[in-house]
Amino acid sequence: MAPPTRVVIADDRMTADTAYRLACDGTALLWRGDFQNARQLLQSMARRADRKPLKTSATPAEAFHLHRMTQAQRARALGLLLLPLEEDYGIPLRRAPDVRQACAEAYGLGEAPSVVSLRELLGLIGAHEWRKKGVEIPALGDRIHPHYGVFSPVRGEYVGLVAEAPLPSRALAFDIGTGTGVLAAVLARRGVAHVVATDQDPRALACARENLARLGLTEQVEVVQADLFPEGRAPLVVCNPPWVPARANAPIEHAVYDPESRMLRGFISGLAEHLEPGGEGWLVLSDLAEHLGLRTRAELLALFDGAGLKVVGRLDARPTHPRASDAADPLHAARAAEVTSLWRLAVR
Repeated sequence: MAPPTRVVIADDRMTADTAYRLACDGTALLWRGDFQNARQLLQSMARRADRKPLKTSATPAEAFHLHRMTQAQRARALGLLLLPLEEDYGIPLRRAPDVRQACAEAYGLGEAPSVVSLRELLGLIGAHEWRKKGVEIPALGDRIHPHYGVFSPVRGEYVGLVAEAPLPSRALAFDIGTGTGVLAAVLARRGVAHVVATDQDPRALACARENLARLGLTEQVEVVQADLFPEGRAPLVVCNPPWVPARANAPIEHAVYDPESRMLRGFISGLAEHLEPGGEGWLVLSDLAEHLGLRTRAELLALFDGAGLKVVGRLDARPTHPRASDAADPLHAARAAEVTSLWRLAVR
């Protein structure tokens, strides 16, 4: 986010009402009080943000865009409670935790004193804990450790689909947009002799390499930097692109939001020239965008047809994450109807 144009000093004497009013007006609050009091203030500001009545919308697409706009406004306001950081990322406040390692993992080595949004800092701490503990992946019988800024494989249905689909070959596979490396690892554990995993994000590349090394799969899986496809052809090409054609509000959201379906269209249009004869492309995609009115099934099938592809099979999975059953979620109807599919595609 851009640096704020106005900043005031805040401490333990500031009320939540005052803090929230200033933040909504675009004024940043540089905290000089107790760290734990700052956390409580942020929670109080969040409760005030959540009290705003939701506007009604006529269509699912309008509901989605309104929800995204509300989320962005809430994030901007809550992001204006700032904390000072020393050169080594120490926090010079009472009762402050040691966040130096979490910040170094996200930002690299410190160079000078700085300030950070408390909301972002709490996200960094959470990401650091995810990285330490990892995410249990039943299909691997092991854990994947996501790095800060790399989407965590907490929704397991898409991983399960890749673990279950019949392999067209065990010789070679491409994993396009590997992220944490979880799908490349699943393919390798299923016996694929050589997997080439691509990504263009340096954080994802480092994360995938670390996970594959921890799993003992570096001999089987090659991680390369590429925008979509590596060179050559393979009998199996797998891609789990972002599922929703919309603009991301933060870098981490690029794993979910794909403006104008750029990655989806790029994968489909380039698949035929990267498949060996008789090979398959596996597209792992949720239909959430269809239920939100952002893309139709006919448009997806037309993309397949325009790229000279045919559907040779499809595996489906229902979501198991808590939001699918949360009736209070503004997008509950779409989430409750969502199905994640593995489309098996071949050249016509």
